[in-house]
Amino acid sequence: MKLFLSSNLLRNSIFFKISAFVLISVACFFLGKHWSEDGFRRLIFFSAEPSRSPIVTLSPDFGKTYNISGLIYESHPILPPSLSPPPPPDSVELKVFGIVNENGTMSDEFQIGDYDVESAETLGNQTEFESSDDDDIKSTTARVSVRKFEICSENMTEYIPCLDNVEAIKRLNSTARGERFERNCPNDGMGLNCTVPIPQGYRSPIPWPRSRDEVWFNNVPHTKLVEDKGGQNWIYKENDKFKFPGGGTQFIHGADQYLDQISQMIPDISFGNHTRVVLDIGCGVASFGAYLMSRNVLTMSIAPKDVHENQIQFALERGVPAMVAAFTTRRLLYPSQAFDLVHCSRCRINWTRDDGILLLEVNRMLRAGGYFVWAAQPVYKHEKALEEQWEEMLNLTTRLCWVLVKKEGYIAIWQKPVNNTCYLSRGAGVSPPLCNSEDDPDNVWYVDLKACITRIEENGYGANLAPWPARLLTPPDRLQTIQIDSYIARKELFVAESKYWKEIISNYVNALHWKQIGLRNVLDMRAGFGGFAAALAELKVDCWVLNVIPVSGPNTLPVIYDRGLLGVMHDWCEPFDTYPRTYDLLHAAGLFSIERKRCNMTTMMLEMDRILRPGGRVYIRDTINVTSELQEIGNAMRWHTSLRETAEGPHSSYRVLLCEKRFESSEKRRTKKRRKTKGKRA
Repeated sequence: MKLFLSSNLLRNSIFFKISAFVLISVACFFLGKHWSEDGFRRLIFFSAEPSRSPIVTLSPDFGKTYNISGLIYESHPILPPSLSPPPPPDSVELKVFGIVNENGTMSDEFQIGDYDVESAETLGNQTEFESSDDDDIKSTTARVSVRKFEICSENMTEYIPCLDNVEAIKRLNSTARGERFERNCPNDGMGLNCTVPIPQGYRSPIPWPRSRDEVWFNNVPHTKLVEDKGGQNWIYKENDKFKFPGGGTQFIHGADQYLDQISQMIPDISFGNHTRVVLDIGCGVASFGAYLMSRNVLTMSIAPKDVHENQIQFALERGVPAMVAAFTTRRLLYPSQAFDLVHCSRCRINWTRDDGILLLEVNRMLRAGGYFVWAAQPVYKHEKALEEQWEEMLNLTTRLCWVLVKKEGYIAIWQKPVNNTCYLSRGAGVSPPLCNSEDDPDNVWYVDLKACITRIEENGYGANLAPWPARLLTPPDRLQTIQIDSYIARKELFVAESKYWKEIISNYVNALHWKQIGLRNVLDMRAGFGGFAAALAELKVDCWVLNVIPVSGPNTLPVIYDRGLLGVMHDWCEPFDTYPRTYDLLHAAGLFSIERKRCNMTTMMLEMDRILRPGGRVYIRDTINVTSELQEIGNAMRWHTSLRETAEGPHSSYRVLLCEKRFESSEKRRTKKRRKTKGKRA
């Protein structure tokens, strides 16, 4: 009995303890809830509002070091119940900035008119963007949309802005020395604002090497040269093609035979070995340069846009390096000691005028020890006037210290000295004088001709070159004369650039089939040391590259020519001196991010469209912001565009913009333009 009573007492004691604990817990629960709902938030265990996140804090009475409650109050002030937010105004004046519309919401699409990149800010970015010929541009992000560019009028099919500026030519003070053939560019804001149309019946160019011998008539629909030069074996028309037999005015039996004769006259010329880079003045349809290609020689063929205005256009359509250029009052856009040989065959230039100032320009560009080949009537005809011209030429070349090394038939060949010894030994007062030591012979952009003899580098720079092809990858001596920050590491930079581009071009050749897509005429718009062109040559891609050195950067043209490559100086704020539809590939690495500070990017892109062939491609490697802007301009020109990552991966600040000017799009544009014009007439 005692055991039973003791057991019940123990159980009652435990029961009372549990009951007391539960009552105390419930009391604390309601007490805490009551305190947490008052206006002072002394103890907060949870929020009574289920939509809010739980907030935990300390009582302001606990410690004085950190007043957490005060901080929270300052961040989220609680208005007294009697106060309410002010009512909204009756009307709100909406001012639209950027892409916010009248409703105060963001708009994904809007259009602008004339696109000026200087006022455009950072655009949206995406890894890849495909455009189509449809008017609606599809995008995965909100982007600026540039209105489609109109097509220029039909009479601009062969428009060269700086050479066809009729109004500027009319304002010239004189044209006696050929000033009308010089660059006379449109004023700012007066350049292209449309895309140049293609000729009716235009077809994809015939690929090289077939194009050396024939091109489509409709691509260069001009018969004046056929009429003027048909009897000299230059060119003739057969059905829907022009044919090129390979002759010239002074070599009617063919360029190959003519080149063999020159090689026999001077074996040291050694085409494709000692002689790698040649200048052909007054080139006609460039058969001289076309046939030198098979001898591993690059020839820059030049001629003015004169009565035979389409000769350079024929040369480029054939796939031969050529530019519109003239010997007038300014320096040509090539560096000193650029060419191993300069050729003039009936080039219609009076070399002895103005005390030989034009031949002095040849002397500036001719490499020390290089050859000047002149095939002209004064060489072989015995008429009095022509004999006088020959004597004048002999007198001038003697004063230039050139040596007449061979005269045979209608060809005369001179050699330039390898140093300044002859110049310094001339008698006092002999003209022309040596140029001042301060004269920079590589400064050529809008620089007037100078009636003085360009000095030859005393250290042999420009003359001591390895034979081809070793010179392609050999850092030349003139690398040390380039005005860049680095001095000691220049050769390392040269080698690194070559290695860098070889790796990239190797990937392009393998992945994008560059050897199979018909690349022939290539333009590198910011060439540096020429690493891009060197990689194409080393990998045996059957094309030629014109390396452009922008005036805004260091002048590396001497290095490019010393490597055995072709190049030219240019300012991309202005149009380029070539015909429309010249190049199969335009390459620009880091160009726009530099030139956007000076030039209008829309104008640059329209110029690229002008000189790009239908079916041609554009590769732009630049910053994300720049490539995004350029992509929109490309879309407005109806290019097919694709923005891709570089080999550095998705976190790189650079992208590659791949563009294609599709032939179908160009033809479609022309058809629409023609229909529109007919509709207006009707």
